[in-house]
Amino acid sequence: MSNSLFNYTIEPWVTTNEQLEYTTNIFKVFSRRMKLESENYEATFSVVKAPDWINVIALTPENNIVLVEQYRYGIEEPTLELPGGMVDPGEHPEATSIRELKEETGYAGSEVINLGKVSSNPAMLSNYTHTYLIKNCEKVGDQELDGNERIKVQVMPWADFLDLVRHGAVHHALVVAAVTKYLISSHYKE
Repeated sequence: MSNSLFNYTIEPWVTTNEQLEYTTNIFKVFSRRMKLESENYEATFSVVKAPDWINVIALTPENNIVLVEQYRYGIEEPTLELPGGMVDPGEHPEATSIRELKEETGYAGSEVINLGKVSSNPAMLSNYTHTYLIKNCEKVGDQELDGNERIKVQVMPWADFLDLVRHGAVHHALVVAAVTKYLISSHYKE
């Protein structure tokens, strides 16, 4: 992610070779051979190429937040998170945010605001996670879950949600990043 607000001075590595190692239904794992020119040093890194993701901060007119409770297979525990998901090929992240909110929660809103993106995990992932604020959300239908999704919708006051983040009950790194994006944005209202 290039940024004109900061002038990076570290030497970039140069890719000399890349090989596909493994493909799943969600991502591809590559071995990437890279060289640091000034030291004539080469190393191989594992890189996961995945589609971009989105997170949605969905607020009701009463300033309640719409959340999803689901079981996460990686940590083998349930989590409380923002609605979100993968950007489909050819789909704009904003369209994904509207779609995922509706599919996972049955909610929709009247105003969609892009809060920016973060590197999902730049040490090994190639993708970004986009955060959208959707205001004036109301229940408009039923959930439309994928076959592997088991999601319970939770709606709570924004302040209660922030307490859960503050105390570590909400610990998904990309959710915490989305909350930070919102709190530092000009759209945040207590």
